[in-house]
Amino acid sequence: MTDLRYPIGHFTSPEEITEDIKQKWIQTLEDFPLRLENLVKDLSEEQLETPYRDGGWTVRQVVHHCADSHHNSYIRFKWALTEENPLIKAYNEADWAELFDTKTGPINMSILHLKAVHAKLVYLLRGLSDSDLKKTFIHPESKEAVLLLVNIGIYAWHCNHHYAHIEHLLIRKGWK
Repeated sequence: MTDLRYPIGHFTSPEEITEDIKQKWIQTLEDFPLRLENLVKDLSEEQLETPYRDGGWTVRQVVHHCADSHHNSYIRFKWALTEENPLIKAYNEADWAELFDTKTGPINMSILHLKAVHAKLVYLLRGLSDSDLKKTFIHPESKEAVLLLVNIGIYAWHCNHHYAHIEHLLIRKGWK
């Protein structure tokens, strides 16, 4: 039985991140908005209001969460590139998921947002040098430095993680 909270497992960074791995991660980021759009575009309002697991977010909330999270990630990359090991601002994703726009807003807003943010992020990432990717930021919860190169992998994983939440729900419900 798949763990519905972590259907693809937790993110684990490879010991050595090769150029091939980095490029695959960037490709995942580039492809994600369209993959997600294709997965959810034909869902009814009732289906969008279905939690991906008992006690979990609805499909609508997951889509909006991805846009919020990836927007924050883009800003974190920019901070790390322009400041010396900055302490980034965390946000309470559970509270954000309960906001009016996340609970009721049309998902197309977040799909469009993801397309724009991912286009900007991928363009930025493809232009970074190896020394740029060694820059870090500090997450206030873990207090650990996060290497930008690893952060690419974290967000590629995050794309696949939430895609799997929705895809597994659709399969379980017979909607796919």
